[in-house]
Amino acid sequence: MPRPKKCRKVCHLPHTAEFRPVNNRSHKFVVLTVDEYEAVRLIDKEGFSQEQCGEYMQIARTTVQQIYASARYKLALALVDGMAIKISGGDYELCDGKESICGCGGCHRHRN
Repeated sequence: MPRPKKCRKVCHLPHTAEFRPVNNRSHKFVVLTVDEYEAVRLIDKEGFSQEQCGEYMQIARTTVQQIYASARYKLALALVDGMAIKISGGDYELCDGKESICGCGGCHRHRN
C-alpha cells in the first residue's frame, strides 16, 4: 500500500488561473497543479534552491524535484505545442498566516 501524500504548503493561490496563446483556437490545455505552480514560483521567481523550497512547502527535496520536473515538462509542452495552461487541483494547503516569518516573503497575510 503506498504512503499517503502529504499536503504541500502554498503561500497563496495564483492571481490568474488560465493562460492562453493569442492564436489558440484549440480546446486542448495543460493542467498545472497549484503545488507545481508554487514550486516554479519559489524556485524560478523567488530564487529558492530546491532544498529551501522543500523546507518552505514542508516536503522532502526529492519530492520538490519530482513536482518541479513535472511542472517544467507541462510548461514546455504548452509552449512548444501552443496549448493553454490551466492552474488547478493538487495536494496543497494554504498558508494559515500564523507563522512569525513567511519563508518566501510573499505571503499576503504578512504583507498587510
